[in-house]
Amino acid sequence: MSNIVYRENAQVTPDKLAQVFKNSGIRRPTDDIVRLHLMIQHADLLVTAWDGERLVGVARALTDYSYCCYLSDLAVDRAYQKHGIGKKLVAIVQERIGESCSFVLLAAPEAVDYYPRLGFERADKAYLIKRKR
Repeated sequence: MSNIVYRENAQVTPDKLAQVFKNSGIRRPTDDIVRLHLMIQHADLLVTAWDGERLVGVARALTDYSYCCYLSDLAVDRAYQKHGIGKKLVAIVQERIGESCSFVLLAAPEAVDYYPRLGFERADKAYLIKRKR
């Protein structure tokens, strides 16, 4: 997949984000366009993978660029998985946040075996207050 182009903070429409979420299998509010717009608008770092005009991957992060970065979304279209796109998206985020930042995420149950291959360590001290909607 050498024709994949990676972009930082590119203009992404909620519809395109919804489509890559749907095609990846990640559970996100794909029918809530207003919420998806806010998710894009309030991300500190949005790294995307494109095949021509088609959005095929996204890494959405919230960060202060000095101490901590939370990877809120990592999604790659199923048709493009297993080609290193997710790994490259994570690497670009890591490069941008630098070595002073901790890189944190919550893994979906089906992805817990994926993240250690990218260098993430399992943490056992995380806490969560789940969203109500």
